[in-house]
Amino acid sequence: MYPNPTMPRPLASMMRQHPGDVTGLTPDALMTPQQAAQVLGLSVKTLATWRSTGRHALPFIRCGGRVRYRRSDVDAWLESQSRTSTAAAVEGAAR
Repeated sequence: MYPNPTMPRPLASMMRQHPGDVTGLTPDALMTPQQAAQVLGLSVKTLATWRSTGRHALPFIRCGGRVRYRRSDVDAWLESQSRTSTAAAVEGAAR
């Protein structure tokens, strides 16, 4: 439990005030699927499909019935998708 229940949690209060704003999130802060989709330039439906099919290994966390993404995981996953050409993917498949 939070140490002082009468004081609002900083991240929780920020999220309540500005639910669509992702600029103030720290690297380990949890993002909603809507925020993660905004950062990645994807739809929320695409993220849901990826979670259910395992198509992309984008880590997520279940908090009860809710899904959350760590900003640091989203950034790391995005960096891992960086490519300089499509030749490497085709070359690896031909072997």
